[in-house]
Amino acid sequence: GKLRSEYRDRIYEFVETCKAADVRCSEAITDAKGHRRRRPSQQDDPDFYVRVVDRQSDGIVISGSKMHITGAPLVHEQVVLPTKSMKPGEEDYAVACSVPTNAEGLTIVNTTNAPRGEDTRHFPISHRTNMPEGLLIFDNVFVPNERVFLDGETSHAASLAHALGLWERTNAVAYSGSSADRLVGLAALLAEMSGASERADVRDLLSEMAIFATMCRAGWEAAMKNATINEDGTLSPASIYISASKYYNAELHGKMIDILHDIAGALLVTAPTIADFENEEIGADIREQLGGGDYTAEERLKLLHYVRDLTADTYGGWIAVTESLAGGGQYAQRLVTLRHYDLNEAKRLARRAVGIGGEVAEAPASASVVV
Repeated sequence: GKLRSEYRDRIYEFVETCKAADVRCSEAITDAKGHRRRRPSQQDDPDFYVRVVDRQSDGIVISGSKMHITGAPLVHEQVVLPTKSMKPGEEDYAVACSVPTNAEGLTIVNTTNAPRGEDTRHFPISHRTNMPEGLLIFDNVFVPNERVFLDGETSHAASLAHALGLWERTNAVAYSGSSADRLVGLAALLAEMSGASERADVRDLLSEMAIFATMCRAGWEAAMKNATINEDGTLSPASIYISASKYYNAELHGKMIDILHDIAGALLVTAPTIADFENEEIGADIREQLGGGDYTAEERLKLLHYVRDLTADTYGGWIAVTESLAGGGQYAQRLVTLRHYDLNEAKRLARRAVGIGGEVAEAPASASVVV
């Protein structure tokens, strides 16, 4: 249906309130979904998707759940958005609103990739950068009208989900170049520490990682080069380059980690801890056996534990999954890329090359010559 004019005003007022009070918000998008082949209105449990269960003169009441909400217990507001397009008859599921984290009826069930060990030196990254993930359960939660941004307009449910998807993917692509550069650097240091940096096979592996890092950065730069300015002055990166880059990164990230592990060797997961290194009885033996070259045994252990924490432990597992799925999985990236790709122009070029469909055949603009 037609959007109510007050939605826009409410959204802008909410944004200004958040800016003025330094309010932090989550993106509460993914529903439990239940049986994936069934529409929201066809589920055995109607609360598999967040829905409006009551409409009152001063607001609405919602029930249902949202999953995989990063940082949910740490923010002030949970911004609830539809997870997909809705059809006529599913008006109760076409809802967008903001709910305070301490709202009556909202329960947050948390999980975390934070290290369980007492010695945080064994977890040099995850002990300071871990983030809880929340399952939000809404049990008849009241939302006042001023915090309701969509209520029943099924034709606009998908636009909100898709808009946030772009920014979720953009965040991943923006950091992909520097993250890939870090992986290359870690691999190069591991090779140096083991005296293998000049081996032909190792340099070949490093070159493969360098190409990956370069292409990740190129994708981000292309997205910004082709960005558009919205009517409110904000900048939107080009979706086609964002999704294509996100796909490329996720498709090859696992392979880059495999290369990193190959160069590191089994010591990556069998290395003694820093506490072992400092132990009066065995510390001297560790320093002797793990030393050598231009790096001390302590430096080698620090590097190994950093790489293990980043790629081969609980935090590394979290990265491996979210690297691929945050902002939509690979199928979603293929859909978005093809949607924005100029397929008609590609077909026109093909017809022109072949000389069919009324086009005059001509030689390609450039060609590689094998000699």
